[in-house]
Amino acid sequence: MTGKRPLKALVIGAGIGGLTAAVALRRAGLDVEVYERAGELLPAGFGISVGSNAMVALRTLGIDLGLDSLGQGVEHIEIMHPDGRRLFALPHKKIDQVLNNVSSVCLYRGDLQAALLDAAGDCPITLGAVATRYERDGDGVRVHFEDGREARGDVLVGADGIHSVVRRQLTGATEGEPRYSGFIAWMAVTPYSHPRMVTGYSGHYWGAGKRFGIHDIGHGRTYWWATQNMPAETARTWVGGKGGKEELARSYAGWADEVGKAIRVTPEQDIMAVAVQDRPFLQQWGDGPVTLLGDAAHPMLPSLAQGGSSAMEDAVVLAQSLASADDPSRALRRYEDARRERTKWLVDTSRQMAGMEQLEGALPRLLRNAYLRVAPSSLLALTMKKALAYPGVPAGTAPAAHLVQR
Repeated sequence: MTGKRPLKALVIGAGIGGLTAAVALRRAGLDVEVYERAGELLPAGFGISVGSNAMVALRTLGIDLGLDSLGQGVEHIEIMHPDGRRLFALPHKKIDQVLNNVSSVCLYRGDLQAALLDAAGDCPITLGAVATRYERDGDGVRVHFEDGREARGDVLVGADGIHSVVRRQLTGATEGEPRYSGFIAWMAVTPYSHPRMVTGYSGHYWGAGKRFGIHDIGHGRTYWWATQNMPAETARTWVGGKGGKEELARSYAGWADEVGKAIRVTPEQDIMAVAVQDRPFLQQWGDGPVTLLGDAAHPMLPSLAQGGSSAMEDAVVLAQSLASADDPSRALRRYEDARRERTKWLVDTSRQMAGMEQLEGALPRLLRNAYLRVAPSSLLALTMKKALAYPGVPAGTAPAAHLVQR
């Protein structure tokens, strides 16, 4: 970076990607201001997996969020029939250790949010700031907000999620709405114990057009999720209130005891229902001093559990690209070029895997299960290894030793 003053970055969105960007960019020596449309940073009531790839990325900037003490390292993944009979297992911890010498961690999303806010320190975070548009302003960029206020910076980072205002202005109104996956998901975090629930347990139960997941997130808590194929019109009704705890329990009646118990012990108000969505991959993430990050750039289905982790990777590569930038716009293009191939693979592979996981017909499921029993390493294990392999930063960016401790 040249000149007497540090670059100033405006980050729109204070989700996991936006907060990680704030932490990473400050570590790279930039001044950062974060603007969030919500009036309060309430912790979302579900769990999240921070992959070992994201942990390695953060370490390149000397960032340690202490996630090991906040959540639970993933030991292995078991794929089961609905009644709990094991189909096959994946040695998640072994893959993590071989690739990255650190474990992936499952934790409560609110705890990750709190850790990022603590790491962000005195970084200004303005709540209730609804961005409406941006404009080029000399060598920088100016953002306009709904209440009439403005903010000016050298670069603008759109980290405002799948419905990103920054992305909409970049792509134009012709892009359309997010792409529905064909299934809805329920999610919750609850205190829970069960004989099957050993330390680091991660169980996936596959049925006909629906699945259930149970994950140990430490401290006596479990994160669980359920998915079910559903037409878009029906999904809107269920997410709007029809698909409550009682209907959910009926839908999974007869499944393994640990599945039924997870639903029974969770208060209905703690269960969140969403229509799962992504977008077709976007090739151009930015223009001039503007770029995108995380779900604003590459929203993906949850099959690889890489939505949050890939956003954290984005933040690290962005920070290292800008750390020694003479030309901020060129640094943003370098960041985008470094991230495009990997994130496209994550988006495309997540959708392909979701199609396989959500199979509904008896014969397709029989063929899928037969194949996975005899050759899981040729598909899921190799895919997991690729997802967890952090590719690093582009050539010519600042090494960690040159970064600023803030």
